[in-house]
Amino acid sequence: MAFRVESDFLGSVKVPAEAHYGIFTVRAGKVFRISGERAKPVFICALAKVKIASCEANAQLGILEKRKARAIEKACREIISGKFSDQFVLDVFQAGAGTPFNMNMNEVIANRANEILGFKTRSEQWICCRTGCAGF
Repeated sequence: MAFRVESDFLGSVKVPAEAHYGIFTVRAGKVFRISGERAKPVFICALAKVKIASCEANAQLGILEKRKARAIEKACREIISGKFSDQFVLDVFQAGAGTPFNMNMNEVIANRANEILGFKTRSEQWICCRTGCAGF
């Protein structure tokens, strides 16, 4: 398997080269090995729908550019259709409020939206900040 290296303030991590998730998801997968059970598709779809609503609200407020909003919405709709179900690799049981799963979703959406906009998937041209896309 080929890998890419992603870095942040905690250091560098090897991420599968073709993954749409990133460094946060890889770290969380190592920390939150609780049940081995992954989230059900209905949960993944529900969270993607929340992201669409947030995206639409931020676009209407002028906080998010329309072209980026369209790319994010398209990425979310692809997730809802099941296209990226293999990218949600975290255990369904986590500590706290589900931040790791939320970040897994954010990384997948941001990387797919970057592809839609013509950027390299894991480029530095992030649609939103790497550490918290919850506001889009």
